[in-house]
Amino acid sequence: MTQSGPNIEEIRVSRGRLNGEIERTPVIRCSAIEARLANGTEVHAKLEFLQRTGTFKARGALATIQRLDPGSLRRGVTAVSAGNHAIATAFAARVMGTSAKVVMVSSANPSRIEACKAFGADVVLADDVHTAFDVAKRIQDEEGRFFVHPFEGPSIALGTGGLGLEMCEQLPDFEALVVPVGGGGLIAGVANAVKRLRRDVEIIGVEPDGADSMHRSFASGKPEAIDKVRSIADSLGAPYALPYSFELARANVDRLVLVSDRQLRRAMGFLFSHMKIAVEPACAASTAALLDPLQNSLQGKRVLLLMCGSNIDWATFSKQLVVENAD
Repeated sequence: MTQSGPNIEEIRVSRGRLNGEIERTPVIRCSAIEARLANGTEVHAKLEFLQRTGTFKARGALATIQRLDPGSLRRGVTAVSAGNHAIATAFAARVMGTSAKVVMVSSANPSRIEACKAFGADVVLADDVHTAFDVAKRIQDEEGRFFVHPFEGPSIALGTGGLGLEMCEQLPDFEALVVPVGGGGLIAGVANAVKRLRRDVEIIGVEPDGADSMHRSFASGKPEAIDKVRSIADSLGAPYALPYSFELARANVDRLVLVSDRQLRRAMGFLFSHMKIAVEPACAASTAALLDPLQNSLQGKRVLLLMCGSNIDWATFSKQLVVENAD
């Protein structure tokens, strides 16, 4: 059954409750990308990587924890993440005066683990993302902590829907929106909000070719899983799609494209060299898609790129990016 998703009034109310804790991140014109395309495309970007905690994830985590009853808040929360959602959950828990015990994969960037601890969270490491969900379930059962899902459910769609609402307010006349896709919580909530306001906008999701669970799900018509994440964009490395976010995305997303690690690396290098922006691979996905698979089909349109996160340390960043014109 197709999910209807929260309506605009519900999204507005939810966003209002986040005021004071969530930033209204800027939208900018990207002349450097326009010059590279040289095909009449007008390019703007929503700089959500300037959000508190460094990613959009703070919106959904806070929207979720705000809805908990006093008993649940006393028991605390848990979460699973390669980093960004764990940081956001730790942040939201501190805002709401509760405790967080987050499960992260052992390969998580050390700077992300430290960021979680800085917000007061206890961090538990697991071997891989599949094991991490099992560990979080055990914590949930044994300690009674509420599980803050990284991408599934109405409260996540409310949080990310506020991001879609902001983009429509800040740039009312964009014609296409390019959004990175991991588990689907970001694009599901954003697309639901945007389509309620602007049915004419083309919404395009971008997945790494080594973490293509949403592509597989769209192809089969039901949520699908992948056996392993094979991409440098670990923030987009959800092990599977789930019903709520999948159905909401399927109802509102016009198409999906894939980008390779090489394209992600080159986009990171381009953003750093030409726009002085240092971001993680997931954040560069929308730029990578526009510079490669989408450059011809979006020619001459007014395009908005969602740049979603920047939680990366310099050592990792400098190893991953490919500077423009490098071999």
